Amino acid sequence: MKFKFSCFFLFITLGIQAQYTEMINSNRPGESFGAYSVGTNVLQIETGIAYGEDNHVFSLIPDRTHIDYQYQIRYGLFRERLEVILDGTFVSAEETLLRGGTVTTSRFSNFKSNTLGAKYLIYDPNIKKAKEGPNLYSWKKNNLIQWDDFIPAVSVFAGANLLFGDNPFRFPEEPQSSIKAALITQNNIGRNWVLVSNLIVDKPTTDFPTYAGIFTLTHSIYTRTGVFLEFQTYINDLYSDEIIRAGAALLVNKNLQVDISGLINFKDSPERWRAGIGASYRFDMHTDEYIIKDAE
Repeated sequence: MKFKFSCFFLFITLGIQAQYTEMINSNRPGESFGAYSVGTNVLQIETGIAYGEDNHVFSLIPDRTHIDYQYQIRYGLFRERLEVILDGTFVSAEETLLRGGTVTTSRFSNFKSNTLGAKYLIYDPNIKKAKEGPNLYSWKKNNLIQWDDFIPAVSVFAGANLLFGDNPFRFPEEPQSSIKAALITQNNIGRNWVLVSNLIVDKPTTDFPTYAGIFTLTHSIYTRTGVFLEFQTYINDLYSDEIIRAGAALLVNKNLQVDISGLINFKDSPERWRAGIGASYRFDMHTDEYIIKDAE
């Protein structure tokens, strides 16, 4: 969960250019991407399962119950600022339609989303803080919220949506591959708050592009526990909505995090809700490299 960047700020600043931390940093349980990578030679798997319903007030549109299998695989490549991400959801759904006293039920399963891409950190305000070091004369400046906390880290993401075959989640004439891009910002506010925003353009070259924004606020309650609140809005000619998510995460150890979350939306067609659990695990193969120069 993104709150750990504030809890473990010390570890971030140990290496001025490094993003590797002693503790796992996970994008779960929210839907937004944090600005920072997992670190070089770190493989991280984030997964979850959720149950939900989409219910319509109009009788001509079927209601849907679904089980979502969420997955995200992240790996740090070459440089600390770069990571590759495979992000997606496999859905097992059942639709029920009541018409003329007859109930019709259909079941189907497939990938609702599957995106392979890369994220790169283009600006990190923590580099300046690390160079300046802590203020030895002011506890307030080291522990309370400062104006420079509102200067965000900034990353960019670019990837390809990959949906193949006869997929019921593809809209008519949707190509098997399409573009997805995002601008990501992250503010570590004080020691206990983190604000992440994602501005997303999805499938812009298709007949039905989506423009979305995700805004996630996380707060660490104790050293190993945090909560989050998230707002998502997206605009599409086929379907637009606003969603609220909330949940909590527990750090079991430095490589394992577990979480719970849920969502509701603001529309009545469909009226949506979802509840789920998840876990994130890190395979830490990171090694620090030091360059020692001979004295002249």
